[in-house]
Amino acid sequence: KFAPMFKKLLNNKDKLIELTKTPLNENCSAVVLKKLPEKLGNPGRFLIPCDVTGLDNCLALADLGASINLMPLSIWKKLRLPTLNDTKMVLELADRTISKPTGVAKNVFVKVGKFYFPANFVILDFVADPRVPLILGQPFLSTAHALIDVFEGEITLRHDD
Repeated sequence: KFAPMFKKLLNNKDKLIELTKTPLNENCSAVVLKKLPEKLGNPGRFLIPCDVTGLDNCLALADLGASINLMPLSIWKKLRLPTLNDTKMVLELADRTISKPTGVAKNVFVKVGKFYFPANFVILDFVADPRVPLILGQPFLSTAHALIDVFEGEITLRHDD
């Protein structure tokens, strides 16, 4: 009863083998053939050497994830910047704590190389790393036309002239 079916299958085995071949798309092929790029480590952080009047040769952390520029209250006092503007802003920190900024310092000039960039800083009472007291977020990076090359570990700031 099954003999004719097996005979038919054996006579058409080339067709069966052909039907069992499943083409892989190029992503799957890359995985199978181990042609994926080498996974690289964390490039670290992007630090920008900068000068702010009264705070020479400091480093600022370039943070693409920050929607504000941040300055510790102690640095603001040291710089003797003009009066702070009030703010109703409330910050949720990475550890989920809520913090109320002291105010906003507007039009603080940050010198990078030979160029000056204006920036608004949210002033917050926190203990900063003395080597890297400022955080420059998206507003500054946008103003400075920042180009970030993560692979090379380079950040390029440009000034409109």
